Amino acid sequence: MVKEIRRVLSFIFSIEFLRMGIFWTLSLLISHLRLFNGRLCARYSFTYSRQLVASNSTAKRPICIITGATSGLGAATAHALAKEGFLVVLVGRSGHLLTKAMSEIKKLNEDAQLEAFEVDLSSFSSIMKFKGSFQQWLLDMNLHSSIQLLVNNAGILATSFRETAYGFDEMMMTNYMGAFCLTKALLPLLMESPLPSRIVNLSSFTHRNGR
Repeated sequence: MVKEIRRVLSFIFSIEFLRMGIFWTLSLLISHLRLFNGRLCARYSFTYSRQLVASNSTAKRPICIITGATSGLGAATAHALAKEGFLVVLVGRSGHLLTKAMSEIKKLNEDAQLEAFEVDLSSFSSIMKFKGSFQQWLLDMNLHSSIQLLVNNAGILATSFRETAYGFDEMMMTNYMGAFCLTKALLPLLMESPLPSRIVNLSSFTHRNGR
């Protein structure tokens, strides 16, 4: 009995309990407060109206670029935004998976406007090649040279150090440096948007396990 009590007390005063029971709870409360505050200030914010995005004309649709769009949150985001009327640009490392993702979206939404680019975010040259190819695609499609939404979703989980051709860890390059480089490369197009543009960065709690 005494051992059990000691074990319980030891857990209550442990770092793990503080992190899960207190810090995470505070994080949730802060998130809800921010959400509540955002609703109060909603009249000062900008959202794309359904009339704006519900256009059959490709040239009139806002453009969204989603990295890691072949699975998980990226694929779900692509589905949702295509349904809302965005012209969705899917970015991923596998051409086969990109084709599959586009096919799945088309099955559920025949009117979806989609384009895909094969990009390796662990490679600076691949990112810059994508920038050039994307800008050329905008010209070929007679679209405004701008982006309305960039979703940095791509990420990998590596269990060991894998060095890229540039001397960086592959996971760090893909999850952080690649997203930064891509955002910087596309920033002029985001700033050229005739409508307020947005950048959405996705992350995870994995960093909490670092030592």
